[in-house]
Amino acid sequence: MGSFTYSVIALLLIMIMSSSSCTAQLSSTFYDATCPNALSTIRTSIRTAISKERRMAASLIRLHFHDCFVQGCDASLLLEDSDSIVSEKSALQNFGSIRGENVIENAKSKVESICPGVVSCADILAVAARDASAAVGGPSWTVMLGRRDSTTASKSEAESDLPLFTATLKELIDLFGRKGLNARDVVALSGSHTIGQAQCGLFRSRIYNMTNIDANFARTRQRRCPSSSSSQDDSTLAPLDLVTPNSFDNNYFKNLIQKKGLLESDQILFSGDSTDAIVTEYSKSPSKFSSDFASAMIKMGDIKPLTGSAGVIRKICSSTILN
Repeated sequence: MGSFTYSVIALLLIMIMSSSSCTAQLSSTFYDATCPNALSTIRTSIRTAISKERRMAASLIRLHFHDCFVQGCDASLLLEDSDSIVSEKSALQNFGSIRGENVIENAKSKVESICPGVVSCADILAVAARDASAAVGGPSWTVMLGRRDSTTASKSEAESDLPLFTATLKELIDLFGRKGLNARDVVALSGSHTIGQAQCGLFRSRIYNMTNIDANFARTRQRRCPSSSSSQDDSTLAPLDLVTPNSFDNNYFKNLIQKKGLLESDQILFSGDSTDAIVTEYSKSPSKFSSDFASAMIKMGDIKPLTGSAGVIRKICSSTILN
């Protein structure tokens, strides 16, 4: 072969190698060589936290969701206000309701003690969500790893890309669609509301003003959530699933069929529209719900991750200061 041919081949090889480095893929074995005890260390830390407060499982799953929907799964949600950062925690959808960051920070600290500067906060969020689900009887799944942490946050994107509790079905499907998720993913991921709690201020309008709600259920919720707003009453909590609030099961979907969804964005999933059939399917088959939930979490965890040389590995999850 002539020198021109060799030059072309060399150029192609360089392009392929360059392309591969720019599109690094996540891998379940990413830390096998660099931090083999990372996953077991995270799991122990998460299970310890949930054993002290079972509600924490829902909070950790929500953290991962609210992180991935803004800038991708990059732990931007965990960044606190600084000279260069306006925290996503101050967005309406997060303000006063995001919790569990201390659990992630504690897990990060334990991992840093055995493998400094190796495991990202973004990966810890993803693993913590899986371990939280498993700890309360929900599904487990293989977490793909290799995400890196952002050095920026976006309050404006949080306000535009995180769903509101008043969202219509179309708004939910469109919003999830922009993240590469479909209507089945919307319903499956909403099923995480089988655990956790919501503040009175988020469901007051539903229990007093809406008609697509079981009357007895509304009266039960009204006992601790008065019709008039006050700062104290607005923060009063109620379980999203009245039947089994601390277990990951399919009762959430049974509740929707009985018009006992606590939030407007819950009940809208069973309201005579396109997702009714999926809700019915999950209400009858806990195994199908578990399987679809795990699949949707894997898809969500693959939203715009920073990989390769992009991003950083934060030492402290709440700060971009690396040392």
